[in-house]
Amino acid sequence: MPDIRILDSHVADLIAAGEVVERPASVVKELMENAIDAGAAKVSVEIANGGMTLIRVSDDGCGIPADQLQRAFVRHATSKLRTEYDLEAIGTLGFRGEALAAIAAVARIRVTSRTADADLGAVLKLEGGVAGQVEEAGCPLGTEMEVRDLFFNTPARLKFMKKDAAEGAAVFGMVQRIALAHPEVSIKFVRDGRQELLTPGDGQLQSAVYAVMGRDFALGFVPVRGSGEDMTVTGFTTLPTCCKGSRNYQHFFVNGRYIKSRTMTAAVEEAYANRRMVGKFPGCVIHLQTGLNKVDVNVHPAKTEVKFLDERQVFSAVYHAVMAALDGEKQHPAAVMEKPKAHDTVTPNQIKFNATPIPKAEPKPVATSLPLHDFTAPKAAPVQKPAAPAPSRTAAPVSVTWTPPAEKPIPKVEAAPKAEPAPAPKVEAVPKAEPVVEVKEEPQEQPWKIAGELFDTYIIVQQGERALLIDKHAAHERMNFDRLKAEDYEPMVQQLLTPAVFTPAAQERQVLAENLTLLAKFGFEVEEFGSDALIVRQAPFDVGADDVVNTLTEIAAGLLTTGRADPSAARDHLLHTMACKAAIKGGWKSGPQELERVAKAVMDGSVKYCPHGRPVAIELTRKDLEKQFKRA
Repeated sequence: MPDIRILDSHVADLIAAGEVVERPASVVKELMENAIDAGAAKVSVEIANGGMTLIRVSDDGCGIPADQLQRAFVRHATSKLRTEYDLEAIGTLGFRGEALAAIAAVARIRVTSRTADADLGAVLKLEGGVAGQVEEAGCPLGTEMEVRDLFFNTPARLKFMKKDAAEGAAVFGMVQRIALAHPEVSIKFVRDGRQELLTPGDGQLQSAVYAVMGRDFALGFVPVRGSGEDMTVTGFTTLPTCCKGSRNYQHFFVNGRYIKSRTMTAAVEEAYANRRMVGKFPGCVIHLQTGLNKVDVNVHPAKTEVKFLDERQVFSAVYHAVMAALDGEKQHPAAVMEKPKAHDTVTPNQIKFNATPIPKAEPKPVATSLPLHDFTAPKAAPVQKPAAPAPSRTAAPVSVTWTPPAEKPIPKVEAAPKAEPAPAPKVEAVPKAEPVVEVKEEPQEQPWKIAGELFDTYIIVQQGERALLIDKHAAHERMNFDRLKAEDYEPMVQQLLTPAVFTPAAQERQVLAENLTLLAKFGFEVEEFGSDALIVRQAPFDVGADDVVNTLTEIAAGLLTTGRADPSAARDHLLHTMACKAAIKGGWKSGPQELERVAKAVMDGSVKYCPHGRPVAIELTRKDLEKQFKRA
């Protein structure tokens, strides 16, 4: 058995650092939380190269006394706990006393700080956890932490870091969440010399939401407020019509701490039951204030998960607060009723933004009596195949077999004057032993016909003894995707009569700005417009003019989650979104020609799955139906 040894203190520090410092975003989180715990009213975050070469966090908090500056970087040194009983009611963001020591172990640090009662500040440099001497320095009130060359002494960790753009995006996301958690603090974020975020710090959550998530998103929010049983729920949640394609826009906070909570997520989404589209998720910024002794924040190294004393009480508080907010918006024009059908007149309860009343007209009959369309594939030229298809669908085979002539004695022929000799029978050489080759006709494809449509969503196709139900949206989406992905695709574009100006969330704006060339290739002419807005002057013809902004927002959300560091994934996600937007929607009325075109693509085998991998058709045979009716 190997000897048990005590780890060297340097190795132990590196291991401990790995538990706290995963990437630059982890460093920013710890330093910003320390600044807020220090009572800062302003916090500035600056990074370079995704935070790998520089992270600078400055605040105007209480500062660190010069004689305690070195002590702050010792493991388990903290000003936030005194006794074991303090662990039962933690009211600060940091408390373990490991953050600064962990960061110092894997980076080069320069810290400058001054307290209110000191005329001069103090500066300290550390490298790989080794501290130098504290020196006097002139500096403003507060603390500035400068972290350089992260993981310079741990190459094994360094090689697992992502590209600068991805690491920078993670840092930005962390800064945004902390800004939403503390609207009373003005937070500035600068990346590679460019300011990307500035919150007012006026204590109004709505102001922070506006600055972080953008004007357009903020306008889709309704306020949430509820209280009871020592719990208060405040914040904002989206209107049902403004739900997004992922949960990336859900932000939960407990006592000012950003957390990931399945309980709170489930409560919000349950409140939207029967109110949102399938596959869409509400966005929200929910703050839960509760007793410090009712939540345990010391259950996860990164402190992003907590444990509630009463999960059911938390679920109930959040659920009822969100439900009340949504019920209070019943008369909001963008939040009520379903989309009117083509043959309906828009009623007052169905009014939506940009909705145009449609004159009442009698619905056209569904294609239940369409004539038989013979889309039989042309018969292929005979091909030699050793195996035959199933006999039930095969025409009579045509066989060509060589048979040798029967052997008979050849009679002698006497020579006669002027008589020509009788010709000898022609005997062909017998080929070597080879398998008998049969030339078969290809099975003749049976014609099919459209027998109708179910729920304005599923096309019914009958072919012989089987029937297919085709999801017209999924099939058409695949047709669009294949067309867009073709190498020679040149989009048909439309110039917008009125250019669309919108203010997306800061992350969305940045990722769209990074992919302007890709967007242009597929017909979007997008430009930066001012400091926080984008303007769209041209869009592909497949995307409706009134849906351009929503389409770009969905593209941005996908690029943030899947394709930012992978150009191929970015391109595919853009195509998925465009193909979906341009596809026939389930529940819409479709003409016979439209149904016919979609059905033909499925029946000839060119469309089998939607771009997301779902099947586009299911098959039912006559025998299956007879079993259901107990006739088999």
